[in-house]
Amino acid sequence: MESFKLESLRFFQGKRGKRIYQQRYLLLMSIPFAAWCFAFMYLPLFGWIMAFQNFRLMGRVTLRSFWEAEWIGLANFRELFADERFYTALRNTLGMSFLGITIGFVVPIIFALLINEMRVGLFKRFVQTVSYMPHFISWVVAAGMITFMLATTGPLNSVLIAVGLIDRPIAFLSTGEMFWGIITGSEIWKSTGWNAIIFLAAISGIDLQLYEAAEADGAGRFKKMWHVTLPGISNVIIVILIMNIGWLMNVGFERQMLLGNPAIREWAEVLDVYILRFGIGTGRFSYGTAIGIFRSVVSIMLLLAANGIARKTGRGGVI
Repeated sequence: MESFKLESLRFFQGKRGKRIYQQRYLLLMSIPFAAWCFAFMYLPLFGWIMAFQNFRLMGRVTLRSFWEAEWIGLANFRELFADERFYTALRNTLGMSFLGITIGFVVPIIFALLINEMRVGLFKRFVQTVSYMPHFISWVVAAGMITFMLATTGPLNSVLIAVGLIDRPIAFLSTGEMFWGIITGSEIWKSTGWNAIIFLAAISGIDLQLYEAAEADGAGRFKKMWHVTLPGISNVIIVILIMNIGWLMNVGFERQMLLGNPAIREWAEVLDVYILRFGIGTGRFSYGTAIGIFRSVVSIMLLLAANGIARKTGRGGVI
């Protein structure tokens, strides 16, 4: 007991111990979040063992029900990789995610740059407020608005016919080749203003003397944006890009289910919908878990690869 007291005293007298003592209140405040993170982020990983079982949900789920389930090894994964519908869902997931990263990621940056260049304060605040509003609309309401706009008798077709660009209405939501673009456009409309907040905050931290020096050298607005603003927020852009790459396999399912229909299922079904339909929907929880493991492993690999490339090129990283 005495030796334990001596070791504890030596620890708190050291640099690390003093730092912990100085930040003791912050550490105490972080305990509830750490407990929540463990309970909802790490503890559910125990359920991954279902992917190697023929698990059936019968009554109350207990630890005993996991161990008594039939072990089938990699059978669920073999069935997964032999299913053509899985590869269709994977193609749709990667296609929508790629469009979201290439277009949906660039648009908020451009929008933040343009807002930063506005000189009329009242108009600037008005544009920011209007751009934030779609973020707070639920996807159920947003899908209804988009469906109304893109209907064959909707405003978009009416305008296109009125200006002579088309002769007859286009069935946007029944044309599979257009669905990826519709999903990307709806996401841009809904999240551009909200995502631009991060870049606007990063821009506000740039030293104003850099702009003054660039202006003294004869740089105009666009040159200052290119040579001062963008390099000033490049680290933030890289970090957010890496995080988005980590979420490449998690495109969601709300938009696809609300805007999709059986006529374009080949273009609308993503991995999340595939899990819901052929895993949870049919009671095959083991099969759904196997798909989730595949998606998580690929996401981790993409995140580590993107982070490694960023570090090797001297652009920083997340981890």
